[in-house]
Amino acid sequence: MTRVVGHGNIRLPSARPRGRVGGVPDSPQPPQPPQPGPEPLPATDVRRLFAGGRLVAIPRRAARREQLLDHLARTLFEPGGTYTEPEVNEALAAVHEDFPALRRYLVESGRLTRTRDGGSYRRAEPPADPADAG
Repeated sequence: MTRVVGHGNIRLPSARPRGRVGGVPDSPQPPQPPQPGPEPLPATDVRRLFAGGRLVAIPRRAARREQLLDHLARTLFEPGGTYTEPEVNEALAAVHEDFPALRRYLVESGRLTRTRDGGSYRRAEPPADPADAG
């Protein structure tokens, strides 16, 4: 049996009635084991922003960009380390061609600090978590 949908151009099979069909009761299906596969990445995982070790694009969404900047600061710069501008540029250029934008975002977000003359940069220490103080 079919039912007509819309203007009569489309015919869909009617929904199968529940319970007995043709004298055979619905038999419960045994539970299926979970299918193996890659686990989904958490939203905070920035690996999906990279391909072949390079950043595909700088995220437009501020929250996602902040996650990326945290990742870059942690992986490219040692805590308390001092870097010249060419060293910062080289590290960021290895990740994305728009290294000036990445450098600016890192400085503006406070993840890197820059001397007044712009000659050296330091990775800022993350703020202490108040929960750890107690």
